[in-house]
Amino acid sequence: MVVQRGFNLVELAVALLVVGLLGGAVLAATELRHTARSRGLMQQAEALRIAHHGFVDRYRTHPGDAPRATTDIPGTTVNGNGDGLVAPAAGVSESVAAWEHLSRAGFLAGGYRYGNGAETPESAPVSPFGATPRLATNDRYAGRAPIRLNLHLGNLIPAATLAEIDRKLDDGLPDSGSLRFSPIGTTGEAPNESRCLTGGGTRWEVAGQAEANCAITWLMQ
Repeated sequence: MVVQRGFNLVELAVALLVVGLLGGAVLAATELRHTARSRGLMQQAEALRIAHHGFVDRYRTHPGDAPRATTDIPGTTVNGNGDGLVAPAAGVSESVAAWEHLSRAGFLAGGYRYGNGAETPESAPVSPFGATPRLATNDRYAGRAPIRLNLHLGNLIPAATLAEIDRKLDDGLPDSGSLRFSPIGTTGEAPNESRCLTGGGTRWEVAGQAEANCAITWLMQ
């Protein structure tokens, strides 16, 4: 007959220690990944802003809206209409064309190629959180919202992460300053303000809820 023996106290303590160490390692890895993605998003936002400003300084028009892009920028396939807005025009999505204009002009790496329809990894950058940024003239942001040029940084970002980024780069509030909550989703489901914000839309953190699909925009002008 085989006698089955349970754990003694020493063995149980060792097992619990191993489980605790493994759990701590997983949490540490998760935190490191979160920090890296947050830092990557901030760096990408700054790089895109610098690229936009450089393009405007050289061509005196917004990327995407450039009416002579196919003449002035080798390798571009579409022009904008030059009306000062980055918006759909004459069958061209200037928001998508913006990435081709920026990359072909040498302000962004990636060699993006314009394509009809929504952004894809071939036609637009991808954020560290898996969505595509969007340069667009609109009023899709929280707070007082006149129509203006926005650099939407993409969705699929946790509300707590956006709160941290907003505190580091702006005023920490989703409805004021240069960084604002945006309901635009460039990948999958659009963000829901009621799940991303609290306090009547004045704070990022939502008590007791970890919403992972939120979005932020940088007001450019």
